[in-house]
Amino acid sequence: MKDAQETPKSSSKVSKVKQGSVDIYAAQCNNCLKWRVIDTLEEFEEIREKLTEKPFSCNRKAKLCCEDPADIEYDATRIWVIDKPNLPKAPEGFRRSLVLRKDYSKLDPYYITPTGKALRTRNEIAAFIKANPEYEGIALSSFNFSSPKIMEDTIPETAGKKSSANANKRIKILKDDV
Repeated sequence: MKDAQETPKSSSKVSKVKQGSVDIYAAQCNNCLKWRVIDTLEEFEEIREKLTEKPFSCNRKAKLCCEDPADIEYDATRIWVIDKPNLPKAPEGFRRSLVLRKDYSKLDPYYITPTGKALRTRNEIAAFIKANPEYEGIALSSFNFSSPKIMEDTIPETAGKKSSANANKRIKILKDDV
């Protein structure tokens, strides 16, 4: 997953402009609203999976409390994204991966199988499970292809925004309709 900033009851992730890479996972404390770095993807997924029933708080990390300074500040030094709360943790052996589009418009979710194959849809997951009976017990509901929201105020001004050619086509179509 990429960077993320979320509401106090949400989890988050953080990534640099480096495409397809996450450099920091973070969660925002439900009490003091400070950002705390989460050490591993596994720990982050556990927090995100149960966020509504068990909101993240500073004291969840050893030797940390709300009076301590934030681990990281929300700013434009990296791209932040908001991941949805309560997404299921990737099944054992699988890894959820997010790839940032070149135009910074969206993160595309993939699941990497234990064999290293990237799957983009539930249909591909179902076909993989059917072809590999050792994964038969894994429910399709364990896979979520929701895309995190990119925080636009953290996208670099020099980043490749959506092509204005599409905007020009829309304008032309509108003019032709008039």
